[in-house]
Amino acid sequence: MCRKINTFKRNSFLFILFFSVLSLASLKGLANGYEPVEHPAAATPEAAANFDPGKLITEHIADGYGWHIAGEGQNAIAMPLPIILYSKERGLDVFLSNKFDHGHSTYNGYKLEGNHIVAVNEMDEMNSHLATVNEELTAHLWDISITKNVFALLLSAFILLWMFLTVAKAYKKGSNKAPKGLQSFVEPMIMFVRDDVAKNSIGPKYEKFMPYLLTVFFFIFINNLLGLVPLIPGCGANLTGNIAVCLVLAGLTLLITLINSNGHYWRHIFAMPGVPIPVLIILTPIEILGVVLRPFVLMIRLFANITAGHIIGLAFFSLIFIFGQMSTGAGYGASVVSVLFTVFMGLMELLVAFLQAYVFTLLSAIYIGSAIEEGHHDDHHHAENSKIDLV
Repeated sequence: MCRKINTFKRNSFLFILFFSVLSLASLKGLANGYEPVEHPAAATPEAAANFDPGKLITEHIADGYGWHIAGEGQNAIAMPLPIILYSKERGLDVFLSNKFDHGHSTYNGYKLEGNHIVAVNEMDEMNSHLATVNEELTAHLWDISITKNVFALLLSAFILLWMFLTVAKAYKKGSNKAPKGLQSFVEPMIMFVRDDVAKNSIGPKYEKFMPYLLTVFFFIFINNLLGLVPLIPGCGANLTGNIAVCLVLAGLTLLITLINSNGHYWRHIFAMPGVPIPVLIILTPIEILGVVLRPFVLMIRLFANITAGHIIGLAFFSLIFIFGQMSTGAGYGASVVSVLFTVFMGLMELLVAFLQAYVFTLLSAIYIGSAIEEGHHDDHHHAENSKIDLV
């Protein structure tokens, strides 16, 4: 047992050290690769010297059609992603995102406006003077592109499959051997979710919901970690900071809770035993509203904490370049405090990465456990049992 604990501590320390160093290095590359001007042709020394932290932070936490890694202009290192568009009038169009030049160029009758793709006419324009046909093209445009968040989702799914299949294969080969490698890192987390989350919150029927709870826990945890390393393609996508992803996860918890709920659960929602009818008139709507608000709280908690962590970390790092615009000395002076705070926030985000995965899994287990909990015996039944015991 001591050997398992020591191995887990060693792997955890190396894991934290790796992500801390890589996160700091990636932030430096992200700042160096920031391009404040919208088009290379409009670049000037004065414009290039201006650093916009708001744009840097927004581009990091928002979704996008391409993956900028480092550099700027013609020397930029970026990974284009496939754009897949379909309209009834034009049919299917598939091309890479590098066909668009910083949102100003058009390709094959489409133009990138911010984070949206619109159809344009032969003059590469879309305004109030366009024909009704072009408006219908835009209205009926289906965008199923592989964006930055979609690519991160596929990458995390691949990592999860590889992780679980590797660990399962190791258990099949030697079930009586001490875990090692990836198995020694994953096993304590699996046992933690099983013993401290599922069993305590759900009860004897916990095994039925273990696949979902483990999937949610590791999915959130892995994507939280990937969001801390923006330099690597497929990482830094802020997937768990996307409100749509959080909504789907919370919706799955709500769906599983409602499907497995029993009559005792709904009786306590609509008419709590022993509560006077005038009080039920007020209490029942609140309980019904609580059924929907619980997953809503799950969604907001995960979204707000992950997004806020990214914003604060990048804001501290941006102070170096903000003070550097004033003077070189101020930039170097601010860099000491800024880097310390950035490293501290990176370590805090590592904690939050695990904590938010744990909180989401725990609350999901509590909601499921309350829905499948068996009803207690009523007072009359307890009284009868008491009489039998006395006899």
